Amino acid sequence: MRLGGLVRRTRGVAAVVVLAAAGGACAAPRGASEGEQVAITAAPAPSSPTQPWPASSPSASRSSSPTALASPSPAVSSPAPASSSAATAAEAVQALATPPPAWIGTRILPEMPDGFAAAQDTPKELEDRRLITNDVLPAPPGEVFAASVGAVPGDVIDRSTWTPECPVAVEDLRYATVTFWGFDGRAHTGELLVHADVADDVIVAFERIYDARFPIEEMRVVTAGELDAPPTGDGNNTTSFVCRPAVGRTSWSEHAYGLAIDINPFHNPYQRNELILPELATAYVDRDWVRPGMIQGGDGVTAAFAEIGWGWGGEWDTVSDWMHFSRSGR
Repeated sequence: MRLGGLVRRTRGVAAVVVLAAAGGACAAPRGASEGEQVAITAAPAPSSPTQPWPASSPSASRSSSPTALASPSPAVSSPAPASSSAATAAEAVQALATPPPAWIGTRILPEMPDGFAAAQDTPKELEDRRLITNDVLPAPPGEVFAASVGAVPGDVIDRSTWTPECPVAVEDLRYATVTFWGFDGRAHTGELLVHADVADDVIVAFERIYDARFPIEEMRVVTAGELDAPPTGDGNNTTSFVCRPAVGRTSWSEHAYGLAIDINPFHNPYQRNELILPELATAYVDRDWVRPGMIQGGDGVTAAFAEIGWGWGGEWDTVSDWMHFSRSGR
């Protein structure tokens, strides 16, 4: 059972949940009604982006915040135009991003009885993970934040994890697209399935995250095949709706309602005692060694979700779920 934003169905648990949900409480058609209006919001990107992220390694100083790379001295005394500064910063960031290793998603880990794998040492090339985004949707034409919200298209629901046994009807979900910054310093288009009640708030949060230039590796709808795939421990998909129970429980996860979002799961893993998810993300349990893509208390990501009233799993007492934000705080 592969993890990409905690998409996995816990073995021995899914059947219990499905049976509990049976009885026609969610018998919705697999598709969305036609003619629903799509709301689009847009806002300008920040005029002066943050400094490019520094190269770092386990042997580097693990300070509480990354140190910006020094910019080259200008040839003239007057400051460079904002567009020139932005281009220089983007080029520096792009130079630090790398293509995904060829083995990503292919090395199956031995499963334990709970369907997860034992935590593993993080491969060297992922200890400071900054992978180039593989676009699944057309890239935005420029660097202006854009978002859309509408009814879920039939082809999207068909490739998602939704089934009639899920605790939310298709009509209560929305298909959203948002612009996000990749680790390659470029703007990309991501997709999410979220509950209709929170769709507009989610757009506001991701606009704030975009303004903060927080990097996200990928953002796409989780497929049914991923839900029961064997674990590879290297997933990093930012996502919302996944029809599955909560980790280690028989009750539905907040993700099963489209009321939770996981951001950069590999950079922000789930930890409960010896269980770490994704299983190869053990290097990111060290929250004092701050690397790009990590969520920290008081940063732009936590502030964005606090603004819309959502709680963060990084503040829980019994477990740490640094990737996780939800409307209920669970």
